[in-house]
Amino acid sequence: MLQSVYLLQLLDGVATTLKLFAIGWVMAFSLAVILVIVRTTNVAVCRWFVDIYVEYHRNVPLMVQVLFWYFGMPELLPESVRTWLYAHNAELSLAAIALGLGSAAYIAEDIRSGLRAIPATQFEAARALGSSYIQCMRYIIVPQALRIAIAPLVSRALLLFKNTSVAMAIGVVELTYQTREIENETYRTFATFGAATILYLCGSFLIMFIGSRVYAHFALNKEVRRA
Repeated sequence: MLQSVYLLQLLDGVATTLKLFAIGWVMAFSLAVILVIVRTTNVAVCRWFVDIYVEYHRNVPLMVQVLFWYFGMPELLPESVRTWLYAHNAELSLAAIALGLGSAAYIAEDIRSGLRAIPATQFEAARALGSSYIQCMRYIIVPQALRIAIAPLVSRALLLFKNTSVAMAIGVVELTYQTREIENETYRTFATFGAATILYLCGSFLIMFIGSRVYAHFALNKEVRRA
């Protein structure tokens, strides 16, 4: 067994991991919805931009993206902004941005698959009733696509949660970082990584449980509407 001080250190890492996951997920989901809406327009330039964005983030390793945001992007900022950023936990912020942008590309594709399952006649009917393009997407098309894409979205959330461990490469003190620190100090490899494994499993099971509850909620509402 690990001493209580090390267990507290692991829990502190869990808190940072959850914070990183929450920020990255909100950013990724919000951006993905915007990308899907932009991609469904008839403007070729918009579709090309989204295609390039998706292909870049799907074909460049996540580790490279995180390192690029931490070591490369700050060089483009003014010195005063860069200094302020490094003085206010730049590691966590830039890692969250990298994770969020990378995950948005995959989530956008999942939502896009959901859109394809919706008959085009629904969009045409809404437009015929006087709804604008944004209103059609916001109130009719996108909500249905999200319900259809719940299962792959849960998988993406799980992947994002596990990918937070990549942030240790730039010094974010998340769960994997804390695990390595404890293992280097105590040399108790099995106990340390065993505890970290259990904590990651607990986080993953929690995400799956929330996903199943959300899916059940929408399934119940669908049955009620049919009745």
